[in-house]
Parts: sequence; C-alpha cells; structure tokens
Amino acid sequence: MRTANVRTIVIWTLVALVGAVGWSVLALARGEDVSAAWMVAAALGSYAIGYRFYSKFIAYKVLKVDATRATPAERLDNGIDFHPTDRRVLLGHHFAAIAGAGPLVGPVLAAQMGYLPGTVWIIAGVIFAGAVQDMVVLFFSTRRDGRSLGQMAREEIGPFGGAAALIAAFAIMIILLGVLALVIVNALAASPWGTFSIAMTVPIALLMGFYLRVLRPGRVAEVSLIGVGLLLLALVAGRWVAESSWAGAFTLAPSTLVVWLVAYGFIASILPVWMLLAPRDYLSTFMKIGTIALLALGVVVALPTLRMDPVTDFASRGDGPVFAGSLFPFVFITIACGALSGFHSLISSGTTPKMIQKETQVRMIGYGSMLMESSVAIMALVAASIIDPGLYFAMNAPAGAIGTTVENASQVVTGWGYSISPAELAQAAKNVEEATLLSRTGGAPTLAVGVSEIFSKVTGGSLRAFWYHFAIMFEALFILTALDAGTRVGRFMLQDMLGNVYRPFKNISWKPGLVLTSAIVCALWGYFLWVGVHEPLGGINQLFPIFGISNQLLAAVALAVCTTLLVKSGRLKWAWITGIPLVWDATVTLTASFQKVFSSDPKVGFFKQRSVFQDAIDDGKVLPPAKSMDDMHTVVTNSTVDGVLTAVLALLIVVVIADALRVCVRHLRRPALSTLSEAPYVESKILAPAGLIPTRKEREEARDAVTPTGV
Repeated sequence: MRTANVRTIVIWTLVALVGAVGWSVLALARGEDVSAAWMVAAALGSYAIGYRFYSKFIAYKVLKVDATRATPAERLDNGIDFHPTDRRVLLGHHFAAIAGAGPLVGPVLAAQMGYLPGTVWIIAGVIFAGAVQDMVVLFFSTRRDGRSLGQMAREEIGPFGGAAALIAAFAIMIILLGVLALVIVNALAASPWGTFSIAMTVPIALLMGFYLRVLRPGRVAEVSLIGVGLLLLALVAGRWVAESSWAGAFTLAPSTLVVWLVAYGFIASILPVWMLLAPRDYLSTFMKIGTIALLALGVVVALPTLRMDPVTDFASRGDGPVFAGSLFPFVFITIACGALSGFHSLISSGTTPKMIQKETQVRMIGYGSMLMESSVAIMALVAASIIDPGLYFAMNAPAGAIGTTVENASQVVTGWGYSISPAELAQAAKNVEEATLLSRTGGAPTLAVGVSEIFSKVTGGSLRAFWYHFAIMFEALFILTALDAGTRVGRFMLQDMLGNVYRPFKNISWKPGLVLTSAIVCALWGYFLWVGVHEPLGGINQLFPIFGISNQLLAAVALAVCTTLLVKSGRLKWAWITGIPLVWDATVTLTASFQKVFSSDPKVGFFKQRSVFQDAIDDGKVLPPAKSMDDMHTVVTNSTVDGVLTAVLALLIVVVIADALRVCVRHLRRPALSTLSEAPYVESKILAPAGLIPTRKEREEARDAVTPTGV
C-alpha cells in the first residue's frame, strides 16, 4: 500500500511538473521561438490535475453522487428517450453532442489577440467553469427525471425567473442551431467527399444501433470495431467518389443541403435514441478524438513553432480586422465552447440525463467530456497560431478590408505589421488546391490550413491538399453531431414549456407531442437557415453576430440554477464552486452586451452601426459589406434586430440571476419555505462502472452478480 502511494505521488508530481514547465515557457518567452508542444504540455498537464483532483472533489464531496440510486434511465426506461446506455457509448454521444462549431472556430478567431490569452481562458475556463457547469447540471437534471434547464429553473427558482429562463433558453437554442447548420452548409456545399462520407454515417449508425439492441446486446467492443472499420471505409470511399463520375450526385446546392439537414434533424429527433442518435454520435467520436489525438501527436513529432505573437496589438486597441472589441470581454465571448458554453447545459439537461446508467458516471461524462472538448479548442488554437500571421489575417479579414487581389491584400496586411508577399498568398492557396484563400472567414478554412501544415510535416508536403480537404470534411462531421442532439434537446425544451399549459406534453415520449414539437423546432431553425442561405445578409446571418453573447448568457442561466440548487439542497458552503464562475460569466457577458448595444464604435455597437448606415442611406451612399441600397436597408434592419435582441436577452438573464438570488436569500432566512423537486429515492438494480476502466471493487461486484445493464 505504501509503495502504491509513493508511486502515485511520483506520477502526479511529474504530471504537475510537465504542466508547470509548459505554462512557464508560454508565459515567460519573449522574442524567441516557442514550440507548440509547450502549449500541448500545459493543457494536458492541467487537464489531468483538474480531472483527478478537482472533479473528484466536486463529485464525491460536494454532490455526493450515489451509486445505489436509480437514474431516470433505469426507472423510466421506455426505449424512446429514456434508455440505460453503456457509459462508453454515452460518453461518445455526450462529447459529440456538445462539441459543435465552437471549439473549432472560436479559438481560431480569437488568435488575432495572440495565442496566450486564448490558451489561459481555454484551460482555466474549462477546469473551473465549463466542466463544472456541465457536470453539476447533469447531476441535478438526473436527480429530476432529466428535466430541461428551463424547467428546472421554473421549478426551483419560481414562475417569474423560470419563465424568463425558459424563454431565453429556447430562443438562444434556435439561434445556436441555425448557426451550427449554416456552418455545415458552408462546409459541404462544394464537397462531394464530405457529403458522401457524412451521409454514410447514418446507415452505419443504424446498423450499430440494431446490433447493440437486437443482435448482440452489450457487445460494445464488437460494434466499435465494426463501426470504426466502416467509418474509415466511408472516409476513403468519399475521396474516390469525389474523383469519380458520381461526384455530381453528391455536390449539392446549399438550398438542397438545407432540406436534407432539416429532414435529418426531424428524423433524428423522433426516432428512439438508441436507434440513430446515440450510435451515430458514438461513431463520430472515434473520428473526432482520433483526429485530435493524431494532431497532438503531430505537434510533438513535428514541433512546429508558434508564429503568432503571444499578445498582439489588437488586444489593447480593440480594432482587430477579424472581430472588433478589446481583449476583455470579447476573447471570453469569442471562445465559448472549449472553455464555458451555455449550449452544453442544454445537452446535460437534455438527452444525457435520460440515458445515464449511474449517478457516479456524471464525473466522467460531464467533466471528462468537457475536458475532451477543451483539448479540441487548444488544438484549433495551435493550428491557427503556427501558420504565417500574414496568411492568418488575409484569410480572416473581410474582403471589404483587404480587397479581392493578393496584391492589395498583401499591402493591407503588411500595413497591420504582418508582412506577406502576393506570391506567398498565391502559393498558400495553390498548396491546398484552392483558387484563393483571401477572406475565407469563419475560422474553418484557417483551421484546415493549420491542420494540413502539421500533418504534412509528418507525412510529406505532397499530401498538404489532402489534409486540408480532410479537415474541412472533419469539421462538418464535428458540427453535425451537435445539430441532431441539439434538435432533440430543443424538442424537450418546447415540450416542457407546453407541458405547463397542456399536461400531456409533460410526457416527452408522447408520440403526438414529440412529432409536433420536433416539427416546430426544425421549422424554426430551418427557416432562419433557408433565408440565410439565399440572402447573404438575412436569416441566420442576421443573428450570427449575437451567437457568442447568447451562448454565454445561457451559461449564466445554467450557473445561476446550479448555485440555487446547491444552496437549497444544503450545500451552501460549496456554492462558490458555481457561484464564482457565475459572477465571472455574468460580468463578462453583461459587459459585452452593454458594449454591443451602446458602444459609440460602429464596429462594436449595433445601434451606432444602425445610425451610421442610416445616415449613409440618407446621403445616398453604399457602405461595405453592403453592395446595393437594398443591402444598406438590410444592414439597418439587422443592426436594429441584433441590438434589441441583445438587450432583451441580457435583461432576461438579469431577471433570472436576480430571482435566483432572491430564492437563495429566502432559503437562508426561512429554510422551511423552500421545496426541492427532486425525484424520490429508488434503489438501483444496475451494476455499471463509474469510469471507462472498472476498478477492482467494480470487477468483483460484477462477478458476484449478473445484472442486465442495457446498451
């Protein structure tokens, strides 16, 4: 026993030293080359310490997870929404559902401020805020029959604050789904390889679902090998298809992709969760984690240098070409997923609590999945920081700022202090077999260039174009898994809202209700997507500027609900665990909201932008990005809508936080008046490990009793 303790101390001391050295090099390096491997070392060392110690403390000391307590999946199992799911499959589903566009795109955009601010926020944010939120929401939702975040707010905070939370959460959810879908459409519109490969994941997932449910129940290892083999075949075949006469059949117009995405979202929302959603997300996880792991390995092997400055001048000036605004608060808004994301709280109170086998698994699935997503964000930041900074800004600055020719772009970017020649810009596009890389905004193409840079150093420069297009397809697959789970969660939220008016909707597996609400949710985000695809300044494009703020405002709702529940459930001394992140997030997001509404800088303030464009209309002028007077009127409308929505959402969140504070104070003064909507205790009959690898005690329990555990 003494030897084991010494060994454990030595191992964790080494892990801490690796992380500490990584942080020291990143923080203290001035003027010399810094390898990206140090960023990876700082991240992995910090993640390991955070998971081993902090998450364990929260799970067992604060939440007091109970392995003997039956979860909703066990008590309410109906094979549609409630279904006990093997922890490995559920880990894959949860990770795939939360890991959408955010961890890929946000860090890439935030790189304009330098690599250091983003690195600090991604790692510290996930350990102390993001992963904590995900795990605590999952725990409390599991204790409440898988209730949605908005419904928990209504039941635990009260009708007033709860109604504000329900409305805000659902509205933000539709915006998030529309933005995710738009990124997918943009990625797949000219990619027969990506379209074919992603389409093939649907029949593969159906096969896996029936294999686990009907053919070989519980054989997760078998179905994993089959699924991964078929997925790799689909990836290889996708390139064959792209180079064959079939390419035309899988080169879909954006409007066609919209129809297919809406249809897929609807079907995935109404089918039993074991049939398509869980196995497809589990399958996608192999590709996601596999690619990120290979990327990390590539960094260690190739040792690329971080070419972006640690902190750029744009961080203090706030006039960056990628996005306007100062480092505080906008880095913390731009980097959401990977550090702290409100969208995750919807998944943690949506599909996952209805599928988890044991309370003890909330640590691995809630906290662990978020650390996995944070590693994706770190690799995205690495990819953006190792390419030529001049190329980075040429790719991410709008055409209105740098023009449409490599000569003009070179001149403008050089004026910003990042020299790159026209020939270098042209060669960069040629290397990845693209006509141009200028103004390829949105983050995804930049990430793909970074990925191709790392992988080509290992496999050879001749494969640079292959890795670039692979990364584009990989990103679309990454995001689609968040879209299908998000649609189902949106259905749960709408059912909870309607259930307050018409009780049959309370039964989320009631077929008329699930079909109707799924159709409404798909119609809402599908409408914004359809208009956005056909009108460059309309539809979801209109709402895109408030994506980051709305996501972080939703995180404030989740943290407010968690803090209230900690207080009401007798855990007041531990309320700081979510209370401190709540104060930080509320400060950041409300500051950002205030600036977006009232700033006198037209690049930041919505209403100021509206005023500038309206004055130009009165003078008969056309300002970029508008190309016509009709576009000018659209920009005025968009600025007005975005400003009003930002103000309304911020006000709703203030109402939620204020009402939550009122409930906490009332509980402290008169505890007898407080009630908890926690489901009654029922003893669990399921035996299942808490982590990926069973402990010795768990193996002994499994040998002593044979209990069916579901799939």
